[in-house]
Amino acid sequence: MKQEMTKQSFLDKKWAKPFKENFGILMSLIVLCVVLGVVTGSFFTTVNISNVLLQISTNAVIAFGMTYVILLGGIDLSVGSVVALSGIALVALMSKSGFDLLPAILVAVAIGLAVGIVNGFFVTKCNMPAFIVTLSTMMIIRGLALVVTSGKPVYVTDERLNYIGNGRIGNVFPLQVIYMLIIFVILFIVLNYTRYGKHLYATGGNKEAARFSGINVVKVSWIAYMIQGTLAGIAGVMTAAKLYSGQPTMGNGAEMDAIAAVVLGGTMMTGGSGTLGGTLIGALIIGVINNGLNLLGVNSYWQDVVKGIIILFAVYLDIARRLREQKKIKKA
Repeated sequence: MKQEMTKQSFLDKKWAKPFKENFGILMSLIVLCVVLGVVTGSFFTTVNISNVLLQISTNAVIAFGMTYVILLGGIDLSVGSVVALSGIALVALMSKSGFDLLPAILVAVAIGLAVGIVNGFFVTKCNMPAFIVTLSTMMIIRGLALVVTSGKPVYVTDERLNYIGNGRIGNVFPLQVIYMLIIFVILFIVLNYTRYGKHLYATGGNKEAARFSGINVVKVSWIAYMIQGTLAGIAGVMTAAKLYSGQPTMGNGAEMDAIAAVVLGGTMMTGGSGTLGGTLIGALIIGVINNGLNLLGVNSYWQDVVKGIIILFAVYLDIARRLREQKKIKKA
């Protein structure tokens, strides 16, 4: 009895909440890593783990913003195009316009913020469907990226930019993972310990009820799209720094990977339910799956098929678990 009470009190601690909410998917990640470690024999090497973390860092940053948007019951399909345009802007400003590194980064991130403002305006003020709005801006921005570059990569030679993208602590731990973790901590605090975070959940859970309770639903929703746009701009900077160039094809499919990470992490597409910790674990699972398939020598054409099946099955299990919990609550 005493042991049960101790366990219960541990789970009731506020700092333990993320572990409790994401226990199932966290266990799935651990099992997946163990299986790949046994099957491949090279998964748990320092170099490989470092590479997995580096590969997921950009997707995770985008997925964090996507979590905010999906918690509203919205969507943002423009993030991949923003990654491309922001990255191109960064490199072009430095190589062709003589901008220093910091001003160029600020402009690149500002482009993402501007897109977020535009998306938020049409979704919140004009009451247009988020899918249509962001699909349109996705096409517009991708087109601009191709027009500006004439479909060709833009290059820059600056060691500081190269260090931002490829630098490592002790020649092992990638700096981009540090950026990702800093962003995660900031957004986690905002979502779980501020009034805005509470209003975001309330708006996603029931927009009308939130409005009647005095929450500025338009403001809350608009800010979420601005956060998403800003993070896509940051991801563009990270990608361009890693590739040492700005390419119009950067970010292709980034929106799908981000949405997959969010949904795999347990956030409901209908809004109002989900965690940022779950999204981080979801991004890790996608990165581990990609890495494991590469280590196993699976043909690249089959990798998306396998990944899609795994994600579909994992989400099905999560939904089934939620339904069982709801039935238990109703019976009680």
